[in-house]
Amino acid sequence: MLKFQIASVMFLAALFGVSPAATQNLKKVVFLAAKKDHGMPGRHEYEKDAAVFAYCLEHASNLKGITTKVFIGRAPAIDELKDAALIVVEGDGDRFAREVNPLFPANPPEKGPYSAETVAFLKDFDALMKKGVGLVFLHYATEIDNETARKDLLDWLGGYYASQPGVRNNPVDQWSITFKNENHPILRGVKPWTYKEELFTKFTFADGVTPLVVATPATAGFGPRDVAWAYQRKDGGRGFGFGGPDFHSNLAIEDHRRLLLNGLVWAAGMDVPAGGVVSTVPDDLMK
Repeated sequence: MLKFQIASVMFLAALFGVSPAATQNLKKVVFLAAKKDHGMPGRHEYEKDAAVFAYCLEHASNLKGITTKVFIGRAPAIDELKDAALIVVEGDGDRFAREVNPLFPANPPEKGPYSAETVAFLKDFDALMKKGVGLVFLHYATEIDNETARKDLLDWLGGYYASQPGVRNNPVDQWSITFKNENHPILRGVKPWTYKEELFTKFTFADGVTPLVVATPATAGFGPRDVAWAYQRKDGGRGFGFGGPDFHSNLAIEDHRRLLLNGLVWAAGMDVPAGGVVSTVPDDLMK
């Protein structure tokens, strides 16, 4: 059987002009995207964002060896994730049953324990993290209330967002973007920009997190905040988190898109190209 599998790989590689070594070294990036369930058109377009990221990773002129798969809604069975180099989560927080965080279910009543099924799934997911699978969380997905999930995210991702009653740390505003730790690979080729966006800010970070992006709002009444970070886990895996994107149209901003794609590539355990990921987006994916 093994000889047959090897022969099949070599035949397909020859047919499509790809070396057998290349077919065995592909990096698979899995996107877990919630369906759009609230917000005005053009906002919280998780599926559309995932489509843009997947297209850019597979078609970037200076990247090779990446395949992608997108799951919509709740995370699939753990077997669907076992061959991933990176898992990217974009969806809602865990506060309301009507919303969907693809990885963490809605916070149980009175913040009690998770169901046995959820506990088993998260245990298996933790095993993937310990094997070195990368993890990325974006925007609202970072807002987690459940204490068990918060501890998991600190271990896996390096941070989470916790809402505070009566305090708005995720305003829609005009933001100026600058950087920290500018020699980090995720910032290769990325220049400062300004844009209208809803950004989650004021994260709780684990020890060892490297802050990357500083956002300063024009009118929100508070100063610069760290809104993106890199996390090198002791198990060898990597985490990347960012307080956006909310507005789908902002993925047309080249430096914004390059930051995110660089973050995905780095978290997948790959080398970020010199000058950052070069990508274009077809018009139909920006609608």
